[in-house]
Amino acid sequence: MHHAERRPRKLGWRFVLLALVLVIVVSAVIRSCWIDVFYIPSESMEPLLDTGDRVLVSRVDYASSPIRRGDVVVFDGRGSFAPLHSGSGPFIDAVKAAGEWLGFTGSDTIYVKRVLGVAGDHVRCCTAAGELEINGTAVREDYLFPGDAPSESAFDVVVPEGRLWLMGDHRSVSADSRALLGAPGGGMVSVDKVIGRPIQTLWPLTDLRQLPRVAVPAMQKDAQ
Repeated sequence: MHHAERRPRKLGWRFVLLALVLVIVVSAVIRSCWIDVFYIPSESMEPLLDTGDRVLVSRVDYASSPIRRGDVVVFDGRGSFAPLHSGSGPFIDAVKAAGEWLGFTGSDTIYVKRVLGVAGDHVRCCTAAGELEINGTAVREDYLFPGDAPSESAFDVVVPEGRLWLMGDHRSVSADSRALLGAPGGGMVSVDKVIGRPIQTLWPLTDLRQLPRVAVPAMQKDAQ
């Protein structure tokens, strides 16, 4: 009596779908807890980051090390840099969210800027020599876009507790804390809104590089 030869089961579409869902879920967990990918939509952080760059962002760097002057941070600008209830409707928002998650498009509410003032800092611009000054000490800003002045607009602020003063490296085209001085919060962004620190460029492949932390020289805060 001959037994029918068993044929291996073909991997059906259900298995493929399950595997795809599993990959998406694991990726979502990783990106919400440890690392994420963001698209750079503008030239405000040139020459460090160009329009169209994709960057890997660590969500855990500041868990063990506080945010400091000179750090580049990715943050949620709702309530400060962007309207608190930004949105274009459920369908459009869903499409935008998918594009952002896949790294194809930028976000209307997520920003990347450099920290130039932490809690208690007295930040002003500009000195007689045209330099940014923090706590009475002029700052040398080697990261600025070539030819840009530290600021074309004058400002003089003291950063409150739990807030950050943020500026782009391409100052002449960057909409940052300077543009929001008259708005609620005075251009300051809550530390709680920081998503993480860009640590590596992922795209374009011809420009893969790490993004090290740059420390603005330590200065004493003004005496109270």
